[in-house]
Amino acid sequence: MIANPYEAANRGAWREEQIENYLPLVKRISGRLAISLPQHVDEDDLIGYGVFGLMDALERFDIGRGVKFETYATLRIRGAMIDGLRTMDWVPHSARQKVKRVQEAFTEIEAQQGRPARNEEVAVFLQMELRDLEAVIHQGQMLNITSLDEMAAGEDGEFHSSPKTQLKDPLAQEAYQEVELKEQKKIMADAVEKLPEKEKLVVALYYQEDLTLKEIAVIMKLSESRISQLHSQAILRLRGRLSRQKKNLF
Repeated sequence: MIANPYEAANRGAWREEQIENYLPLVKRISGRLAISLPQHVDEDDLIGYGVFGLMDALERFDIGRGVKFETYATLRIRGAMIDGLRTMDWVPHSARQKVKRVQEAFTEIEAQQGRPARNEEVAVFLQMELRDLEAVIHQGQMLNITSLDEMAAGEDGEFHSSPKTQLKDPLAQEAYQEVELKEQKKIMADAVEKLPEKEKLVVALYYQEDLTLKEIAVIMKLSESRISQLHSQAILRLRGRLSRQKKNLF
């Protein structure tokens, strides 16, 4: 059956109107995702991927699921951006191994010293030049895209979330889970509390206040690249501490 041209035109006009309405949401998500990205990534490319995600959300959204469109669209938009980034800048296994070594070094030094490790100490520990260490931390930014607030929607349209989002889900607060969830929350809070002050502030502004990279840079009066670096270092520390905590538990 040939589609009615009038209906098709109306559908196209409606889609364009919705894209225009939700473009600020796309830009907001790209602004938040930028904190985990190296400087060579063009935000316009990110927004382009996000628009494709928005179009996908408009086509797939089912009001019968009882979920707000903005919630569903956010997942689709962010997922499309991350998929696009992975095709743009694949992180090789060797880079992942270097990032893991740096993460473990931060954790080891902090366990020995009982305080946050400085970059200079980590460089000496790993017998690396400081600039090489900072380059590895920079590489780690691409691995931080799905760091603490990872959320994804599967191909079936079902929502899948990280432990962080489960903590906010009232359906997950079953009696047999409450103790475990509270313990997870406490471990995370303790790990964040031990971060250096600037890194702690970046984490608070990003994950609790939902600010973008640019907004955080203005508040802290630092460059966007410096905020991004502080975020990467914070994630390295947190991953290392949580990994160590998991080994101690099991």
